[in-house]
Amino acid sequence: MAEKHLIGQPVRRKEGAEKVTGRAQYADDLIFPGMLHGATVRSPVARGRIREIHFEGNIPWKEFTVVTAKDIPGKNCIALILEDQPCLADGAVNHAEEPVVLLAHADRYFLEEARRAVRLEIEALPGIFTLEESLEGKQVIWGEDNVFKSIGVEKGNVDQAWAQADFVVEGSYTTGAQEQLYIEPNAMVAVANAAEGVTVWGSLQCPYYIHKALVTLFGLPKEKVRVVQMETGGGFGGKEEYPSMIAAHAALLAWKSGRPVKLVYDRAEDMAATTKRHPSRTRHRTGVTRDGRLVAMEIDFTLDGGAYETLSPVVLSRGTIHAAGPYRCPNVRIRSRAVATNAPPHGAFRGFGAPQSVFALERHLDQVAARVGLSADELRRRNFVRAGDTLAVGQVVREKVEMERLMERAFKESGYHEKRQRFMQENQGRTVKKGIGFASFLHGAGFTGSGEEYLASVVGVEATPEGRVRVLAASTEMGQGTNTIFAQISADALGLPYDWIEIARPDTAEVPNSGPTVASRTCMIVGKLVESAALSLKKTLAEAGFPAGDSADDFARACGGYIAKFGALKTTSRYEAPAGLHWDEANYRGDAYGAYAWAVYVAEVSADMRTCEVRVDDFVAVQEVGKVIHPVLAAGQIEGGVAQGIGYALYEDVVWQEGRMVNSQMTNYIMPTSVDVPPIRVFFEEIPYAGGPAGAKGVGELPLDGTAPAIVNAIEHATGASITRIPVTPEVLMEALEGVVV
Repeated sequence: MAEKHLIGQPVRRKEGAEKVTGRAQYADDLIFPGMLHGATVRSPVARGRIREIHFEGNIPWKEFTVVTAKDIPGKNCIALILEDQPCLADGAVNHAEEPVVLLAHADRYFLEEARRAVRLEIEALPGIFTLEESLEGKQVIWGEDNVFKSIGVEKGNVDQAWAQADFVVEGSYTTGAQEQLYIEPNAMVAVANAAEGVTVWGSLQCPYYIHKALVTLFGLPKEKVRVVQMETGGGFGGKEEYPSMIAAHAALLAWKSGRPVKLVYDRAEDMAATTKRHPSRTRHRTGVTRDGRLVAMEIDFTLDGGAYETLSPVVLSRGTIHAAGPYRCPNVRIRSRAVATNAPPHGAFRGFGAPQSVFALERHLDQVAARVGLSADELRRRNFVRAGDTLAVGQVVREKVEMERLMERAFKESGYHEKRQRFMQENQGRTVKKGIGFASFLHGAGFTGSGEEYLASVVGVEATPEGRVRVLAASTEMGQGTNTIFAQISADALGLPYDWIEIARPDTAEVPNSGPTVASRTCMIVGKLVESAALSLKKTLAEAGFPAGDSADDFARACGGYIAKFGALKTTSRYEAPAGLHWDEANYRGDAYGAYAWAVYVAEVSADMRTCEVRVDDFVAVQEVGKVIHPVLAAGQIEGGVAQGIGYALYEDVVWQEGRMVNSQMTNYIMPTSVDVPPIRVFFEEIPYAGGPAGAKGVGELPLDGTAPAIVNAIEHATGASITRIPVTPEVLMEALEGVVV
């Protein structure tokens, strides 16, 4: 008999055995006959004109494959949203580490020697290195005004609402860049020629993004480009768009050399050259009544996009929509923009703009509460949205929302109220002071607005005569559990054993375009398509006179009979927007997301007043994410996200020098280790969402939103320092403590 109700059970990971036995193949494991190794020569300056490329040293350059912009057969760009980023710089460079020349050779060590012997003669030009400089507009480096994208949100009448406020509280908050620090660096292997086209195998999140980029770069028909995902050691957004660049470079070298080419970044190159989380500045002006009711919120939100647009418009979009949080406010104005600087382009990172704007909001609301004379939790409690209320973009909340219940559970599990009082008493005269703080927030699942309709994602399910089922989707497994939850969803839909389900490797020659593995969409959006395709397969059998029955054996017999009579048994499911949802892109109003996850996080910290070092001692994460498909994997997503959020809040300080990351090594880019991560206690509330498989919603990005503000709110409780920027390194805390009586 089939295993019943696999959803909600901690079944073993689909790819777990291959990973622990070493059979799983990553991109760097691939070896092809005659394979060359590739390397990239990059600009040493942030902005300038390329005058000459010199090939120097005692190097037999005829042994090398050398590629420059003139060797590109199609359009010199990395096609994504706007085609402004060149694959190889041609005439000008706009950020340090911008690729200019590609080299390939059979000897990877000799290749490195040759790379160092290429000298780029570049006439340096003045650059812009902060978002403030970009906004000033004294120098224009992109477009007419340095602005990649601007967004305006209006709800009610903010200008008139100030008269209703008893208090108006203002604040400005900044966040720094953050490196994704996936375990496996970027890697790609390519085979390319005019007769057969281009095939790449690599570490990546979004096969069809790369497919689009290569079609444009080589000017080839779609059927002549193939992208295959190998096992991928983490992504966190860092392997969303940048692998298109690496795939393009490997493929160009393969195209010109006529041989397979492997291009693998070492850690220093990966950290220095690839995308990071966007730095941000958020300004808040909030009107509130004496009894703590929000009457007006005016928010100005700016992201540093780096030198090219890449994904900045959509990162800005999500950050903007989340900037007003899960709160009821009748009058809201949000003005946001992403601007250009001469740093490597910033891009996708788990949370995708929301961690920046949520940090600002949750820090600011603690200041608002103090000004009004309410506790931080009471202020929020009086303003939480409920079903029937509208969010900042005018979206009516149709779901059952229980933020107060989440808050009560988080406070109970953490001992919040008791510790809040006790720490204040015990801290008197102590060198190491304790504090506890929280953040309450939401995160939309899936692409924003009409994005999912535009993608029109497709998933396939096919069966063998023996009743084994294969799921065909472009969604990638990179450690988060895609293969496992897809197997659980399809097995439950068909009433089959877990082992009867196989998940096809994402390969654009074989799987349909189910969209990118981003935006907390894999489980809710693509998982629902998996469920629908599986149920459609069962329906196809029944309509053809081969009912699947109630057992796995019945299903196998039905599949065998159908295939013997009709041939292949395969069904597909295409995304259709849920009824009643509407998004007005021009006015930025309406149903931004089909569903939201909701959460309250509580952090407990210790702050050493001598060294200004902060430790997180305990962390409680309570969230409502619909139905939990796999409890261990879901908890792991929260634990991992919180660990990254701790790094974002306290440790991970990207140091820039004229647009170049100068601490691009694991020895000087500080991230939390196992001894820096406290017990992370994860709790789920379940309110199933009809639009998700078995009621599931997205979970992957959520924990990055609330971790940093909860920690910094706790630091203020411990020290009295009002901190407005992260990461809170000892230097930042020391500066904030000036003038604070401790």
